[in-house]
Amino acid sequence: MENQTVAQKLEALVKLQSIDTELDQIRILRGDLPDEVQDLEDEIEGYKTRKEKFSTQLDELEDSIKKSKEGMKTAEALITKYKDQQMNVRNNREYDAITKEIELQELEIQICEKKIREAGVAIDGKKGEINEIELKIEDRNKDLDLKRSELNDLLDESKEDEEKLLKDREKATKKIEEKLLKYYEKLRANLSNGLAVVTVKRGAAEGCNIVIPPQKIAEIKAKKKIVIDEHSGRILADVEIEAPVEEKKPRRTTRKKA
Repeated sequence: MENQTVAQKLEALVKLQSIDTELDQIRILRGDLPDEVQDLEDEIEGYKTRKEKFSTQLDELEDSIKKSKEGMKTAEALITKYKDQQMNVRNNREYDAITKEIELQELEIQICEKKIREAGVAIDGKKGEINEIELKIEDRNKDLDLKRSELNDLLDESKEDEEKLLKDREKATKKIEEKLLKYYEKLRANLSNGLAVVTVKRGAAEGCNIVIPPQKIAEIKAKKKIVIDEHSGRILADVEIEAPVEEKKPRRTTRKKA
């Protein structure tokens, strides 16, 4: 590549641009399907994450009910114990102290019952949300299967062509010096139509229709340096030679004999 002439460099760029344009056309035919498939996959993953979160919260609520029930059993056992002790108290002070303990345990039972009720309501809510999410996942999966099927059909149609073009592209890039290739790749990424290497047609740059001055057109034709369009940054690789317009010859008229 070090000994490449400017003409050879431009030829390699034109070849690469031609391959990339064909690849672009294949991808255009796919339309928004790849993005739509990706969006649906992301949406489904989001729903699955939410479902997992609600399932964890559901487990925590059920665990809290279990703990509250255990707390109630403990409180009931203590009440029975304290009531037995009340039967053997020696004075009012001991009786009152035990009565307060019984009241505390009864309050504990009420608190546990309240927690169980609240957790039960929350569990019903979480189960409802999980059911809604499952229906959404099922619905989105149907859409995803349809979109994937459409995309796979398109991929199958263009698979061989795309694979060949990608191999050709790999070969073509090896014929272009790294600095020039990087400029080309960056330029293509910033252009909506992907045309980084263009021909001047009828005095204007292809892809942007910006008029090129005659002096610059002469430089492009000479191919002694890489000419860049100062407005779009495109590489101006060649000038299309217009076919000469044939002048119509006047028809000969014959004089009538007198």
